[in-house]
Amino acid sequence: MRAAIFVPAPDYPEDWDWAYEVEAAVLLRAGFSVEARDWTDPGDLSGFDLVMPLVAWGYHAAPDRWHALLDRLEGENRNVFNPVPLLRWNSDKRYLSELGRRGLSVIPTRIAERLDELALAEARAEYGNELVIKPPISASADGTHRLGADDPLPEESRGRAMMIQPFLRSVAEEGEYSIMFFGGEYSHSIVKRPKAGDYRVQPHLGGSEQACPPPPGAIDLARAALAAAPAKAVYARVDMIRDGSGGLAIIELELIEPALWLQHAPDGGGSFAAAVGSALSKK
Repeated sequence: MRAAIFVPAPDYPEDWDWAYEVEAAVLLRAGFSVEARDWTDPGDLSGFDLVMPLVAWGYHAAPDRWHALLDRLEGENRNVFNPVPLLRWNSDKRYLSELGRRGLSVIPTRIAERLDELALAEARAEYGNELVIKPPISASADGTHRLGADDPLPEESRGRAMMIQPFLRSVAEEGEYSIMFFGGEYSHSIVKRPKAGDYRVQPHLGGSEQACPPPPGAIDLARAALAAAPAKAVYARVDMIRDGSGGLAIIELELIEPALWLQHAPDGGGSFAAAVGSALSKK
């Protein structure tokens, strides 16, 4: 079975090999033939049994190009995992509002289609003075800002569509949990923590991770969120933190290009490869 894994363009500024190599190695051990393809110029994909956007980092910076690729994959009837409708849905974090309307515990989120001082003032009136703003199409903390009570609106964010959320101190005090599912079944969990003095947990910003048991309620919350998505995920990472009341709240569903931290999986990632193989056999 030949698998094409999308990876970043050659000029992508972050190191991505650490994520690709772990996931590719697991698939190779399971008998797949794996080839990395630049997602911005993947070439002819007709010789592959399946395509996975596992490391398609940077898609958020070129959304038109990304959606054109999804249209192409769908038009060519490629076996894509996760399926294209799910990738489209997950490409815009407005899905958090949809999950919230369905009664799931998500981090409170306001959407300002053209962010200005009035939108910030309204959010502070609801959430308190400390806020986080981020683009709804984003990754790797790109365009994300933490704003205190007296911090002005960043000029780069002015007039843009932005999500506004309360800053929750639990991300620095306890960390952000990532719950991994393969083929709809729970696999493993990690907790990610920012470096001292920061709130961002991404590795390229100094964040660290370690394996951990899932906190009580995390598996059920993750499972409910995945059930609310428009298609079944072959692989999924559900990120959550403690809310202001001490409960868990989803901060993001990672269904496109998540680091899956397979090195922390008890089975070494075997269930990930098995889920991919099982989904392919059903095509």
